[in-house]
Amino acid sequence: MIKFNTILNTNGRGYWSNKARAVSVTKLSMPYVNDEGDFGELRVYFNTDTWDTDTDGLIYTDKQFMTELRSALTVAGFNARDIGYSEQGMQGDNYVSLDVDEGFINSWTNIVGINA
Repeated sequence: MIKFNTILNTNGRGYWSNKARAVSVTKLSMPYVNDEGDFGELRVYFNTDTWDTDTDGLIYTDKQFMTELRSALTVAGFNARDIGYSEQGMQGDNYVSLDVDEGFINSWTNIVGINA
């Protein structure tokens, strides 16, 4: 897990929330990578004082959040071109779950190591 302090915005047009709000992102983890190294899960953790899934819904499917996340990850040196939301059931109370490809996994390994 690594620290990743940034503010990302939702536009309130996702399928699971109508809240347009600034969300404080705090850290990232990649808890799963398949044996081939070409698919994994990235978790983007957020401060629950800025987003509460019980009252705000899921960030899942919000296009503004995804656009800003890709940009922030790219600025940090990650290959975020082909990341996308994982399925709804994988979303957490304090994180957004994303599917990542080999390009992202390789950049993660180069920047922080595979076990971070």
